[in-house]
Amino acid sequence: MNRQETEKLIARYYAAFNAADPAGMLAVVSDDIEHRVNEGATRLGRAKFEEFCAHMGVSYREELRDMVIFASEDGSRAAAEFTVHGEYLQTDPGLPEAKGQRYILPAGAFFDVKDGRITRVTTFYNLADWTAQVSA
Repeated sequence: MNRQETEKLIARYYAAFNAADPAGMLAVVSDDIEHRVNEGATRLGRAKFEEFCAHMGVSYREELRDMVIFASEDGSRAAAEFTVHGEYLQTDPGLPEAKGQRYILPAGAFFDVKDGRITRVTTFYNLADWTAQVSA
């Protein structure tokens, strides 16, 4: 893949995210996806990624805005920067109680891409900022 193809792939991934379409997200990741979440354990494989997507859909309602996507010339690596506009719907273990709190959070992600599929997603955001917003 080249830079433009990878940027379109990442845009499809995030369009599916914004549409609350986990099947659309799964359609663009590899079977051996490596999913690294901010402050969390690495999840390996499609099944673990699918579990994460299902959990997120129950606990959070999020829309990513102000999306900017970058990719290397050869298309093997990419990054995205965006703002998360969310609502905390169901309490996550170890986190503050969910009461429908809204939050706005700058975030970003890094990707590896191979054979037209995303093989790694690493997401970063400021957990202390999110915690302060939902605890206010």
